[in-house]
Amino acid sequence: MDEDPTVSNPYVADLIQQFIAESPLNTMQDKSGEPAWESALVGFSSGSDPIWQQYKEYIGPFHWTPWEVFNQHHSSENVSADQLTVISWILPQRKMVRLANRKASKFPAEEWARIRVYGEEFNVALRKYVAGHLAKVGHPAIAPMLAPNWTIVKSQRFSYASSWSERHAAYAAGLGTFGLCDGLITAKGKAMRVGSVVAKISLEPTPRLYAGHHDYCLFYADGTCGKCIDRCPARAITQSGHDKEKCRQHLVLSRDYVKETYKFAGYGCGLCQVGVPCEAGIPVKAAREALKRGELPPPPPPLA
Repeated sequence: MDEDPTVSNPYVADLIQQFIAESPLNTMQDKSGEPAWESALVGFSSGSDPIWQQYKEYIGPFHWTPWEVFNQHHSSENVSADQLTVISWILPQRKMVRLANRKASKFPAEEWARIRVYGEEFNVALRKYVAGHLAKVGHPAIAPMLAPNWTIVKSQRFSYASSWSERHAAYAAGLGTFGLCDGLITAKGKAMRVGSVVAKISLEPTPRLYAGHHDYCLFYADGTCGKCIDRCPARAITQSGHDKEKCRQHLVLSRDYVKETYKFAGYGCGLCQVGVPCEAGIPVKAAREALKRGELPPPPPPLA
């Protein structure tokens, strides 16, 4: 099939927004009939961006580059890295979900647990839809998280990691930087979920309007905040960062709580994503204002 020249950055962004607005799968699966998601932030990165090789060196050799995951499943295409684009999106948590989880002190609010299960089911459907639609118009694609060989890997540096990180893909696409708790702080905040698709298409990369991977976090910007430390019921966050194993153990406990309390099979936490300055936006003023202007922010002052 010939490639469709009308496929552009706005075309893809509109494709995602339309599916969110119209799909019957966008639901919390409760009596309220409320949707799981209202909108998305969308960003793009090149398959030949040097950052993918940097990830392999920093995260581990098991972390795929876009070229690796695409060619594992579309080997007949014989593409080069610069023919690929990674499409990433952020699904910000709705205000009512954030407010509900702010009240939680140990285990997630029902609304949050529903988003973790049913909202992510929609995100899976969105990945499939974007990849399938692009393929139909001449752009073979794959959602790395849905690849049958995607796996979680034991990591000496990070306790565990995976073949493909949605948050790192979003960082590469200019959508946000990491906080003290490892969450991705975006223009719509840290309370969100994220997805991506790798496609054989050349689209304009989204500028990364940050100099470092912690630029949007107040703790790293000026030594203040650290509110996520107090919000964590597992004490998995300290000034040294995020203990993934403590976090994982708490999530295991949350399964029983959700099943017994809310009467469905689910889990979650997300307490560190709400009730904090980065819940729904970028708290670092200089970075927030620079993003609005489409500029790199000035370097932060040295810590005392």
